[in-house]
Amino acid sequence: MSISNKQSALRQGLCRCHACGYVSAMLASNEPQHCERCAAVLHARLPHSFQRTAALLCTGFVLYIPANIFPIMTVSRFGVAEAHTIVGGIIAFIHSGMLPIALLVFVASILVPLLKMTGLSILLWAIHQRWQRNLKLLTRIYRIIAFVGRWSMLDIFMISILVSLVDLGGVGQIIAGPAATAFAAVVVLTMFAANSFDPRLLWDRKGV
Repeated sequence: MSISNKQSALRQGLCRCHACGYVSAMLASNEPQHCERCAAVLHARLPHSFQRTAALLCTGFVLYIPANIFPIMTVSRFGVAEAHTIVGGIIAFIHSGMLPIALLVFVASILVPLLKMTGLSILLWAIHQRWQRNLKLLTRIYRIIAFVGRWSMLDIFMISILVSLVDLGGVGQIIAGPAATAFAAVVVLTMFAANSFDPRLLWDRKGV
């Protein structure tokens, strides 16, 4: 059977509960319907999924710029302060011969957030333009984003490594820079954006 001949659960009058996963029959009523097993409110699609994901994503892109331009931390030794950006820290690690740490910082702080935001942008654009081709590929992109989202705490782990690698010797201090707040906000926003996106919207445009 071809994809175009397969009906979705929604077309068959079925709805999956987002809380417990139980599949219930949708009633032809304007009143809110509740799950038969856990009593959660049923939604055929995540409410305002497109708008919420787009808003979170736009905010993430805006904050991604200061997160990589401004200093993420300032190291002070003997009264001399030295500011470090994420990119500057990566270059410093490479020059210090710590290539694995530099790769970890690059992947966790630059590559992963950028790929997640780019992937979600492609999915939102596909929904907006009502694409009806390559839906399987777009679904795979979403699955990759969801899988990468499980490793979002890698960013926090990276920050811990950066701090632990600074040997202050009791004569200095580390002060978080403006990029630290922006970076943390980007991580949180991309997590929320991925969770608020409903991939079934891609297939709704197929009319099945």
